[in-house]
Amino acid sequence: MSDDLVIAVEQATVTRNRTDLIRSVSWQVELDERWVILGPNGAGKTTLLNLAGARLYPSRGTVTVLGEKLGRTNINELKTRMGFSSAGLALPPDETVRDVVLTASWAVVGRFREHYDRVDVARAEALLGQFGVAGLADRTYGTLSEGERKRVQIARSLMTDPELLLLDEPTAGLDLGAREDLVRRLADLAADPDSPALVLVTHHVEEIPPGFTHALIMRDGGVVAQGLLRETVTADNLSKAFGLPLRLSNIDGRYHAQAA
Repeated sequence: MSDDLVIAVEQATVTRNRTDLIRSVSWQVELDERWVILGPNGAGKTTLLNLAGARLYPSRGTVTVLGEKLGRTNINELKTRMGFSSAGLALPPDETVRDVVLTASWAVVGRFREHYDRVDVARAEALLGQFGVAGLADRTYGTLSEGERKRVQIARSLMTDPELLLLDEPTAGLDLGAREDLVRRLADLAADPDSPALVLVTHHVEEIPPGFTHALIMRDGGVVAQGLLRETVTADNLSKAFGLPLRLSNIDGRYHAQAA
């Protein structure tokens, strides 16, 4: 396997209660790629992301992440090498924002007796600044707005300087201003050559940050299309995925879709 290959999914199926959440999916991500996974509700996007994040095992097929095959590796050690941001991640509401980010150093949720060096604190605060929430460091996580929480979650996911960053609907539920600000910050992250490989899940083409390179479009647990972004995100492929005729435009590197 190539050293540049960070995700290798081969004919993977995930079955729960006799239902295939994804079916015979094959997909590869290389080190310098920035992927978006698109599709309607129930398409299997989050299931595939959870496979890539070593949070699920395939019922059939194989999944290799960062050179480690699921089922044959220490999952806890593997998880320290990747960042994962999702609304499903339960973070303590009474924890300070600084500690929410800081505890990612030990891959734990909730500060206990672990020790952090000054360099760890400085990195946590720098990441909060990178995502525009440095002023919230002393606030408790439970007092934050949805948009502020999303930014803190992404800062936390970068704390360990991961080799792979997985973002599950990072802009979902945000108002227009918060969404556009976060998309801009994610575009900056995508443009940084030192950033890890990126995979972002979304329902909306408007939320694809400039600088993303590849796309995988899903429907009903299967793959509609995948490949280079400009060749994959087309009106035809989106119409197949969402089940209605769509028109697609691209203005200044941002996609927009509407019913045809």
